Amino acid sequence: MSGVDAFFTPFYGSRLGLLLRELGLLESTIAGHKLRIRCLRYLNRHRLDVDLDGRAGGYDLVVNCTDVLLPSNLSRTPMVVVQEGMVDPPNWAWPLVRQFPQHAPRWLCGTTATGLSGKYERFCVASRGYRDLFIARGARPERVVATGIPNFDDFAAFQKNDFPRHGYVLVCTSDTRETFKSHDRDAFIRRACDIAGGRELIFKLHPNERVARARREIESLAPQATVLSEGPTEAMIANCAVLVTEWSSVAFAGLALGKEVHSSWPIGELRRLLPEQNRSAARRIAAVCQEVLAKVTGRSVSSQSAEVAA
Repeated sequence: MSGVDAFFTPFYGSRLGLLLRELGLLESTIAGHKLRIRCLRYLNRHRLDVDLDGRAGGYDLVVNCTDVLLPSNLSRTPMVVVQEGMVDPPNWAWPLVRQFPQHAPRWLCGTTATGLSGKYERFCVASRGYRDLFIARGARPERVVATGIPNFDDFAAFQKNDFPRHGYVLVCTSDTRETFKSHDRDAFIRRACDIAGGRELIFKLHPNERVARARREIESLAPQATVLSEGPTEAMIANCAVLVTEWSSVAFAGLALGKEVHSSWPIGELRRLLPEQNRSAARRIAAVCQEVLAKVTGRSVSSQSAEVAA
């Protein structure tokens, strides 16, 4: 986005969140040390300006990937929220959070509560289907914009890849247990074997999973399968014949590429929510940010500098 001084930081939230991270209690989330270090490596590799945890302050705009947990030191700064990926299905805490979104901790129901804070100028979402979903859950319609989201707006690009295998059944596991949700891994493995029906079977582990445990479980029930803990997931999806997953956003890649997809979500619902394949989500989000900056600063950002934290 031209005309701005942009600074970046790994995800962080409230003061309590900072304390929990230092105590090592957030390692299964994007606020933990592991993903924080990965993000910093990316920012440094691309020589982007970093303001760790937004400590410098003085920003005209914050661009964040969620409003479920908000940075306490930037709470008075205008914000644009960009949908990160697939949102969780409602859990036991959803009725409470839905009724009292400003008082009940939104994180109790995970990403289900995305959009409920109302503490943003615009909420950029993956598709018109998702816009309808967030509005139905309580987001203000005039603030929700279907822009598409980066990394989800051009799945066709992954068809050109150098992953050497083709025509297999691909099983993408989740970090459900690592994020303290219920999961029957044995039943999931058996279901994947049934779907494969003797065809080549590849398990791609979620990057947040406990790898040694996952390998043991798969090898005990599907010894014929290949287990991969690293590698280009989207390329693997592009080359597979069948994709098996649960609540993961990788199901969108499979549907966009015309694969046979098995998911815990109803397939019709996934098709309705499918992110727009417009190949221009980043530019559309930048245009929204420019609109908000012009509103809050009273000047055009194309000709004068504005401060943005992302």
